[in-house]
Amino acid sequence: MPATSQPHPHRRRRTTRLLAAAAGLTTVGALAAALPSTASADDHRGGHRPSRYQDVQLLSFNDLHGNLEPPTGSSGRVTHVHEDGTSETIDAGGVEYLATHLREARKGNKYSITAAGGDMVGASPLISGLFHDEPTIEALNKLDLDVTAVGNHEFDEGARELARLQYGGCHPTDGCYTDKKFKGADFPYLAANVLDEKTKRPILKPYWVWKKHGVKVGFIGVTLEGTPDIVSAEGVKGLVFKDEVETINKYAKVLQRQGVKSIVALVHEGGFPASSAYNYDCDSPGAGDGISGPIVDIAKNVTPQVDALVTGHTHAAYVCTVNDPSGKPRMVTSAASFGRLYTDTTLTYDRWTGDIARTAVKSANHVVTRDVPKAPDMTELISKWNTLAAPIGNRAIGHISADITNTGTESPLGDLIADAQLAYGKELDPETDLALMNPGGIRAPLTYAAKAGEGDGVVTYAEGFTVQPFANTVNLQDFTGAQLIQVLKEQVSGANAAAPKVLQPSAGLTYTLDLTKTGADRVLADSVRLNGAPIDPSAVYRVVTNSFLAGGGDGFPTLGQGTNDLVGGDDLAALEKYLTANSSATNPIAPPKADRITVVR
Repeated sequence: MPATSQPHPHRRRRTTRLLAAAAGLTTVGALAAALPSTASADDHRGGHRPSRYQDVQLLSFNDLHGNLEPPTGSSGRVTHVHEDGTSETIDAGGVEYLATHLREARKGNKYSITAAGGDMVGASPLISGLFHDEPTIEALNKLDLDVTAVGNHEFDEGARELARLQYGGCHPTDGCYTDKKFKGADFPYLAANVLDEKTKRPILKPYWVWKKHGVKVGFIGVTLEGTPDIVSAEGVKGLVFKDEVETINKYAKVLQRQGVKSIVALVHEGGFPASSAYNYDCDSPGAGDGISGPIVDIAKNVTPQVDALVTGHTHAAYVCTVNDPSGKPRMVTSAASFGRLYTDTTLTYDRWTGDIARTAVKSANHVVTRDVPKAPDMTELISKWNTLAAPIGNRAIGHISADITNTGTESPLGDLIADAQLAYGKELDPETDLALMNPGGIRAPLTYAAKAGEGDGVVTYAEGFTVQPFANTVNLQDFTGAQLIQVLKEQVSGANAAAPKVLQPSAGLTYTLDLTKTGADRVLADSVRLNGAPIDPSAVYRVVTNSFLAGGGDGFPTLGQGTNDLVGGDDLAALEKYLTANSSATNPIAPPKADRITVVR
């Protein structure tokens, strides 16, 4: 699909409003002050000549995940480190505040672009997820987002649903939620490295070009090549995910041939900074090791034709320079997640060459604080969708006696969900033996304190949805004991060697995880027990997982080799049923002890 070289329709309207203001372009930036100005043939306005160097503001964020309302707990805070080394936490996030901050940041910047690094939707709270993320797309339209890359979560419901978010139309199953037809995104989703398996062409635009008064900036959008490993098999069916570097380099050449020499890559892959502080400066003296992780290799190998990388996926915050293949530093940024931060980058555009003066690029992360006025249009949007969600979301589905957290190698909430799925599995097949739950599928804790008027200890459907928003099914499969032990070893080896993914076990499954060892040896095979009995390598065990794991997701290929499949119902429904059956206001569920895995450190 060819990419447009013109701004999106909503952007044309904004450009029209600014034409008069553009008549008096002035010299900006340090370079402009030192170098002569020149006029471009198509940019004389009322006798004024634009300067050679034009500062272009690039505002960016990533991994919003449908968090329209302010995220709670640690998901709604950022850490600020002061010059004296002391730190403080700041409440942050919420689109009512994000809109205010972005609109304020744009003031006085006639050349301003807003871009995102993917995962705008998916794993969303109920206000967005219940409506297949239409509310988030509406919010992003109001934010005047210009362009975004796809992230892995844009594929949670498959390519057809992603296309609907882009182009509009009512949901094929649930229909229209209001009396107005869903219009889709005003901004382009870029998916340069996501190809249709049959046509071998990108499923959405691979690149997009922003233009204004002779200034042209191209954007290439990619998601991580490993998306099929972290999305359900159904979500990526019929798709091929290509190498990020090769794809960006390919389309950088395409843009160069079109005369676009200023290029930004939107990459839904990220890194891990040496500090958790949002204002950590990788390049300051004594900053440590900067960032590590996949984005470093990507940044080092992407063609020097690309001037900056806006990244995401790891939910980390960083503003760093990483040397390109020619050895020159290049800006790489990420704005944490959930709308808690935005990045403000200055790209100094050289009208003579059409390129970015890389040595002049400056960037900083800013907190989306909640001490500013709420944007009224966002408040109205949230109110509208909350009204539609309330009859479903406020329904009580269980009671708990204390917070049930989702943190740690083995978490209390992970055990609870595994127990719920085991109970559901036994209803489908009494011979079911155990359940395993992936920790990444548990998106939030269950908190004892009331969030609205439901009362302390009451678990609402909305809270359950926030914990398990993926609409996976509960699946049963047969595995040999040898395969089961291999699954446990895959938690800490293969694709998960560098960053272990420890599956949450149902009651009765116990073993020792020795983190002093390396690779698969960290799982002590002879310690694995089911109800106290050693696992028999030749015996057959009936295992419950969600559909994501049953497809081999999260780096567990052996889970994709089960036999005698039985597909059950929705995983959230299984949790709801368990909570309803095993708790009441007078007899709430206590947090599980999380003592099924013995960890040696």
